[in-house]
Amino acid sequence: MDAQPAEGPRHEIVIEDGDDDVTIAQGKVVESEFASMAVRLDTEGNSVRLRIEDLRTGRVRHLDALELESIVWLGDGHLTQLLDPSHDRWRG
Repeated sequence: MDAQPAEGPRHEIVIEDGDDDVTIAQGKVVESEFASMAVRLDTEGNSVRLRIEDLRTGRVRHLDALELESIVWLGDGHLTQLLDPSHDRWRG
């Protein structure tokens, strides 16, 4: 039996008139040939956070202001390590 690749979550995509951005129910879509992410502000917690969802897997992460600032201040070497998919994502 051939295993079929698992499909990620499906989202209703809406393109708003006069807006070049793509929107889904979860937020704006930011994508490249390597990733498709939905981002929006989440105001349901104690403070505003950035909600980021991987549209391929459905995995969600919330980042507060301190976490976002930490990303901005990361050195290039640390950011390169974070961007390496073999470091965390592709381990078997």
